[in-house]
Amino acid sequence: MTTLAAGSLFPRQANGSLIEQGGKVVGSALVGQTFTGDTYFIGRPSAAGTGYDPMGASGSNLAVSNPALRERAQASAKEIAAREGVAASQIPVDLLTASGAGLDPHISPAGAELQVARVARARGLDAAQVRALVAANTETGALGLGQPGVNVLRLNLALDAAR
Repeated sequence: MTTLAAGSLFPRQANGSLIEQGGKVVGSALVGQTFTGDTYFIGRPSAAGTGYDPMGASGSNLAVSNPALRERAQASAKEIAAREGVAASQIPVDLLTASGAGLDPHISPAGAELQVARVARARGLDAAQVRALVAANTETGALGLGQPGVNVLRLNLALDAAR
């Protein structure tokens, strides 16, 4: 009964919040995906094994005091700093850490802002144009509660459509 009620009240969510483009499913608004290359915004690290496999959804279970977590974060910071041309101290923490389940499709507005110049340059777009797409794909939680987040899949799809 609960499943039937949930499916009736929230059909999009009950079906995985799938995003379609040209009649083809390209992802879910609720699960991150791996993006690479200078023309795309890159999401948070995934703690779900390889990529964002929902079958491996879980946190890393590494304590802040664990050297492996520190080493992974430092390696990520070095890579991001080089890619974005910034000091490691300028990198928002969400770009260095996985979410609780390791599948979060969102980055912070600050995490998106850090990537605007690179994406704009690689796509031959004005940074203001890219910022407008970031703003259009920034979401807040239900009833406007919670921290704002930028859905990376939706943002990258909007960038592809803006060509």
